[in-house]
Amino acid sequence: MSVAGDKYKSERGGFGETVKIIVQALVLALIVRTFLFQPFNIPSGSMKDTLLVGDYLFVSKYAYGYSRYSLPFAPDIFSGRIWATPPERGDVAVFKLPRDPSVDYIKRVIGLPGDKIQMIDGVLQINGTPVPKEKIDDYTTTDEFGAETRVARYKETLPNGVSYTVLDLDPHSFSDNTQVFEVPPDHYFMMGDNRDNSTDSRVLGAVGYVPFENFVGRAGLIFFSVKEGEPAWQFWRWPWTVRFDRIFKLI
Repeated sequence: MSVAGDKYKSERGGFGETVKIIVQALVLALIVRTFLFQPFNIPSGSMKDTLLVGDYLFVSKYAYGYSRYSLPFAPDIFSGRIWATPPERGDVAVFKLPRDPSVDYIKRVIGLPGDKIQMIDGVLQINGTPVPKEKIDDYTTTDEFGAETRVARYKETLPNGVSYTVLDLDPHSFSDNTQVFEVPPDHYFMMGDNRDNSTDSRVLGAVGYVPFENFVGRAGLIFFSVKEGEPAWQFWRWPWTVRFDRIFKLI
């Protein structure tokens, strides 16, 4: 009788220990996601070729400090940011869309508070000075039928020395010439690297100037990547669908 009782206690203790470990793991995961790193995936091509559809990346939550948008469900318990560190020009950052904070966007920080931003004939102007733009090799893609598409690609270098590539789908697009945008205090001007296929701060009614409070974090590392249109969960297809050259790539 005592043997059976000891067995029951052992099984019950083992189950309780398993539940305890699961709860601890969930709490730890919640803490990491809330305060350290949050995973995101890229659903659109607005940041090509820096980020591609199918990229999965980690965003540093602590890079800019914390706002209510750092917390799950964004509870309205405080305003502004704590332990704030302002974004730097050239950062790739995730933020909450100002007109709909339930939507996450990812773009590059181009304009800082007080800056005047303008596009003239496809050349980015910051405070009246053109940003150096150097033509490099074209960006090429191949569809499922083997047809190749080539897109003009340029290297831009911001005043602080940060360089990155941008795509120019149409040399005469409507977004190549804009008004002057004067960035308000505590706001930032965000742009996609795929300049003619990005809804960003140039479209005031859709995105506009982004409050510092709306920043979620800075994109840091691509930890996984699958070809566009391929489900990431189909692990048996990974030998053909995973873009191994993009895994653990710094942004």
